Amino acid sequence: MTDRIRGIIAYPVTPFSESGSVDTTVLKALLDRMIDAGVNAIAPLGSTGESAYLDDAEWETVAAATVEHVAGRVPVIVGASEVTTVGTIARARFAQRCGADAIMVLPVSYWKLSEDELRQHFTAVAEAVSLPVMVYNNPGTTGIDMAPEFLVELVETVSNIRMIKESSGDIGRMHRIAELGGGRIPFFNGSNPLALRAHEAGAAGWCTAAPCLVPKQIVEFWRLLDTADTEKATELFASLQPLLTLLVSRGLPKTVKAGLRSLGIDAGEPRRPLLPLDPETTEQLTALIAAATR
Repeated sequence: MTDRIRGIIAYPVTPFSESGSVDTTVLKALLDRMIDAGVNAIAPLGSTGESAYLDDAEWETVAAATVEHVAGRVPVIVGASEVTTVGTIARARFAQRCGADAIMVLPVSYWKLSEDELRQHFTAVAEAVSLPVMVYNNPGTTGIDMAPEFLVELVETVSNIRMIKESSGDIGRMHRIAELGGGRIPFFNGSNPLALRAHEAGAAGWCTAAPCLVPKQIVEFWRLLDTADTEKATELFASLQPLLTLLVSRGLPKTVKAGLRSLGIDAGEPRRPLLPLDPETTEQLTALIAAATR
């Protein structure tokens, strides 16, 4: 399965209806839009999908609806992170029962976890399922920063942990993962501004919410890189970079949902305490989407 997980891994938002419930109709339309554009995998229930703000029933609704609707067209990597190890295992097992192809696990904790605590957490989750696990480092959202050496150790010593998502924003981390893994460990870039340099560092793919808004352009960018057309890829990335920078600077759920609304796709509001994007930034975002899709 890990051989199939390459290229653009698209992260959908979780759409909400006017009443605040999960809107699976809009979710399915968004999934079709991205898959039709050529994304290589779908990853629901990451930070873009507001997984931290969903209750268990809502989380299960999104996971099940996504796997069912994608229906094997591309791999589905379900974000199974929870505060406790028991909770993470429950979500991992649910993802497996649904038919997910892999799970992504981010360490979520009120208290900063030690390496021993992290190792035991990831090991317990990986041993509870047969699905490949993507271990996810994002110190900007978790306050927990896992070093390349530790991430590679997990892949090399824990069954089922097969992939790394590196989102620290430090390109040196990706080069170090490539070096330590000898090119054998698939790692994925989770930092939009580093997409061009990440491919050069050997990243197997790019985990991004940008395909929600500009799917064809993101897919084409990675295709150009894979075919060694670096000049055209660099030119395309330059046209996308202002949009990519804005997306991460204001928070992905609110920016992506505001951008979708400008495209005529109503995914609802972000869940409180997150607030909708302000009008001035929304206007700027709309202009950047238009410029990127000319």
